[in-house]
Amino acid sequence: MSFSISIPQVLGSSISQRVPWTVHVPFIVDRKFPRLEDTHLATHNLNIHIGKAHILKDVNVEIPKNKITCIIGPSGCGKTTLLRTFNRLVDSIEGVKIDGEVNLGKQDIIAAGPSQMTELRRNIGLVPQRPCPLPMSIYDNIAYGCRIHGVRGKRRLDLVVQHYLEAVGLWNEVKDRLHAPANKLSGGQQQRLCLARSLAVEPSYLLADESTSALDPISSKTVEDLFVKLKQDYSIVMVTHTLRQAQRIADHVIFMYLGEVIEQGDAKDIFNHPQHELTKNYLSGGIS
Repeated sequence: MSFSISIPQVLGSSISQRVPWTVHVPFIVDRKFPRLEDTHLATHNLNIHIGKAHILKDVNVEIPKNKITCIIGPSGCGKTTLLRTFNRLVDSIEGVKIDGEVNLGKQDIIAAGPSQMTELRRNIGLVPQRPCPLPMSIYDNIAYGCRIHGVRGKRRLDLVVQHYLEAVGLWNEVKDRLHAPANKLSGGQQQRLCLARSLAVEPSYLLADESTSALDPISSKTVEDLFVKLKQDYSIVMVTHTLRQAQRIADHVIFMYLGEVIEQGDAKDIFNHPQHELTKNYLSGGIS
């Protein structure tokens, strides 16, 4: 049986979705953070070196809004490096050097100083490859980011926690053990918890780094379905090694090879009518 769930103003809009695992959500959570007016995400002549290795080479991409963009390509082609450049997590790599531009609206992400990084990473959230709940309770995993950004008050946090656990289909599974350690959840539940944690701070973009690769097929399908629903309110950028997954859920595709963007565009066009020989070879299994 399917019930209607209202995804409210906390996501910046009021819409109705059909979600098979939840009941009607009777409350509205007021938006907690200012919404960016211009959320256009793009790179211009982006080059990244790690030590002497040239990892990304003159990368120019534009990420369409409210779509799922899948970055595909063989292992070691630079997919994850590009993804982690969008929110500057690439900075943690020793010896990294970044040239070029990555822009979120009018903000130059590459030029962002330390004081701007917290807000940048709130606007561009990351769902990691493997579930990584914080070493605290289920409740506090969701509330933690909100508290960092100044959200206070138990009633308000209670509503936020319930809302986002419902949004990812987890509330009914954990509502009676919210203060239990998050690491006691199954792998699929932990990944949905990490997704809820990212959503709770109201990002404009969600980055997903092979976020279903460590999950069983049922949990993987659940997360895929969530991404498809969430694109109504978010722009999602996803790295995947699974072509079938990209073919199932991608609206837009970026194909990379040896650090270069070879082809990008509408997913149906890329999968059905690739223009570049390298893309054709990769899609046919000639490049792995």
